[in-house]
Amino acid sequence: MYLRVVPTDRFISTRKNAWQRLEDLLKLLDGASLGRLRKDEVRELGRIYRRTASDLAIARAESRDPRLINYLNSLVIRAHGRIYRADAQGGKLIRRFFTRELPQTFRRTWRYTLLSFLIFSSFSVIGFVGTRYDPEFSELVGVRPAFRELFIETKTRWWERLNESNQEGASEIMTNNIWVTICTFAYGATFGLGTLFYLAYNGANIASVLALTYHAGFGNDLVTFMVAHGVIELSCIFIAGGAGLLIGSAMLMPADLTRADALKTRGMEAIRLMVGVALLLVVAGTIEGFISPLPIDPRIKYSIAAITGVALYSYLLFVGHGNQITEDRVPSPADTSPTKPAPALPQ
Repeated sequence: MYLRVVPTDRFISTRKNAWQRLEDLLKLLDGASLGRLRKDEVRELGRIYRRTASDLAIARAESRDPRLINYLNSLVIRAHGRIYRADAQGGKLIRRFFTRELPQTFRRTWRYTLLSFLIFSSFSVIGFVGTRYDPEFSELVGVRPAFRELFIETKTRWWERLNESNQEGASEIMTNNIWVTICTFAYGATFGLGTLFYLAYNGANIASVLALTYHAGFGNDLVTFMVAHGVIELSCIFIAGGAGLLIGSAMLMPADLTRADALKTRGMEAIRLMVGVALLLVVAGTIEGFISPLPIDPRIKYSIAAITGVALYSYLLFVGHGNQITEDRVPSPADTSPTKPAPALPQ
């Protein structure tokens, strides 16, 4: 209600000195690190940045002046970039990514991941039920008739061939999984439609194959093979799908940002998620190539699934809370270039 009580021009006049001081400090940091500033200037930079972020939140909520919003948004983006990323190099950058940025980004974008999961799961049910009652239904979701003849009708457990060449098999699996997740993510650029298709197709296809094996009498064997690596692998598909939907939503619903700014902001969040997905796929591919096909006690594989699932979601849901960057609510100002010049201050 602040701007409804205080006119916009008075709001600007009372705050512009602080904004100008923030610009001056940022100019001192052009091409340099925070070490160039004195300790009192570093503290001042942080203090003014937080105040400006608060001003931006007020302007977004209550002002109808797009010039003011754009100016403050750009200024906060630049300041956030200098404060949180200027000195983040090497090990610090990697540590910050895994201990803060990745899990925090997952939590900020959980609705997109949930939507991805729901789409995948819904079409999985369709693929499984349809194929369970009519095996030929599987052809509608991409299962070739030759696959049924070579493996299903002969009850061939094709995954056991991985034991003959684990390293080569793991490499092929990783390559295939990375390709699937990249497509799921990249097709978000088609306003999210391509991502929706890949989620629906893969969900129906995987479930259809599972239904075929149950129809042939060896479905439990396939589940036992899939379970050890499946928790991580399926989670990667859901997260990649959520990242693709982030891109699509930026194009369709940029909110109070321009589409270009929305794509920068949500695009950087999506890229963070995909970096995490790529590393998780290496873990999943290693498990799938070396552990999943082994003729060992199924309880070991189910234990691996439980351990990896608990570890993964404990990390994504709980790590980084103590270092939460509350200023990202403006939203995610670190997601665009810190060197981009700010628009002129509205008069």
